[in-house]
Amino acid sequence: MDRLTHKPRLATVWLGGCSGCHMSFLDLDERLIDLAGRVELCASPFTDLKDFPEADITLVEGAVANQDHLESIHRIRARSKVLVSLGDCAVTGNVTALRNMFRLEDVLNRAYQETATIMRGIPSGNGVVPKLLPRVRPVHETVKVDYYLTGCPPSAEAIHACLVDLLEGREPSGEVQRFG
Repeated sequence: MDRLTHKPRLATVWLGGCSGCHMSFLDLDERLIDLAGRVELCASPFTDLKDFPEADITLVEGAVANQDHLESIHRIRARSKVLVSLGDCAVTGNVTALRNMFRLEDVLNRAYQETATIMRGIPSGNGVVPKLLPRVRPVHETVKVDYYLTGCPPSAEAIHACLVDLLEGREPSGEVQRFG
């Protein structure tokens, strides 16, 4: 809860994915106005925060694909009361994890040697490109997840129902599942 507004603090995070889950979140349309009256949005991909704030509910889109994601998700989990894996990339790795079928060196060579024009020759982990993890992982393989909402992307209706249930102190139902 925000001490000044007494509103629950909501955060959304985008790791390794396409941002489709955030597009579905924006598809809440006029329901966003109601949601804005009920929560304080304390972090999102649109904010340029250097440190993740305390949050009551955090929606995490995307898989854990690089060292930056891994460090971020540990910090996010430590500062979130409820963590929801949002969408198939966060839940299973989905499209992002297709990289797991190839050797990391082959992926880097293809992306930064064979086909790149601007960043030709820049290896992963040099400060420009985050160091890729050997394997893309769903969020629950790195931190404790409270709930998950599948879909590529999940519907705006499912996201809304999840948030309303959590804000009203109910166990989320419908397409939302408790993890574990």
